[in-house]
Amino acid sequence: MAVVPMKMSDLSGELGKDADFATVVVRQHPKLDQPKALDVMTTEVEQFKAIGDLVMLEITTPDGTKQDVAMRLADFNKLAPNMDEVLQNARGTRGRVPGTRVGNGNGNG
Repeated sequence: MAVVPMKMSDLSGELGKDADFATVVVRQHPKLDQPKALDVMTTEVEQFKAIGDLVMLEITTPDGTKQDVAMRLADFNKLAPNMDEVLQNARGTRGRVPGTRVGNGNGNG
């Protein structure tokens, strides 16, 4: 006798093998205080429709609180008259600040 592991879809209750499943992480929802993972059949994934042209933001306030925000690209671009330039000149989240040079600070490179 063989034991065959099966999974059940959190959406439909349909049974299947591991290879038939995708994981969908719900990162933000009004009724959740932490991310939750759903096991869904790969055939059910097509039900999740992307809105398209979204800008995903992470906002950190002075007290260290972080908030994830999704905005439509058109609304984000209205925040500055030259948003493409603002983004081009913004500092990266890793590495050196633009305009700084590598060196030891004593002028010797």
